[in-house]
Amino acid sequence: MALLGLEGIFRLFPWAYTIIKIVGALYLLYIAWITWRGAKNPIAESAKPRTHAFRDGVFINLSNPKAVLFAAAVLIVIFPPDMTMLEKGFVVMNHFLVEVVFYSFLALVMSTEAVSISYLRAKIFLDRFAAVVLGALGLRLMFQR
Repeated sequence: MALLGLEGIFRLFPWAYTIIKIVGALYLLYIAWITWRGAKNPIAESAKPRTHAFRDGVFINLSNPKAVLFAAAVLIVIFPPDMTMLEKGFVVMNHFLVEVVFYSFLALVMSTEAVSISYLRAKIFLDRFAAVVLGALGLRLMFQR
């Protein structure tokens, strides 16, 4: 998004950046709260077909502001501003493919029985740690100038 002009919009409308930042921070705090609250809850077996799980995962990732903000921050710093649209498209497609490969591999590894059992034993600690990190990031984003 940063390569495709989001930074230009924020320069024209600084208030838009503030709104997006606050909404992103509130979203992070909400996710932190939900994660903390649900840390003790067991993970229920899902009767959903695998295609539904894949679709849900895609929607979750597409609506994840942390990933978009992180990628935008990194990409805008790394790449020169005078890139052609073709070069920008290549960078975006490359980033997309890396994400697909990484998360597909992660899903494959996490679905093995040994890793699943280990995760379930440590779930409460991992969830609480993730909640603290997300909450800290949300607060930092909200109060950062």
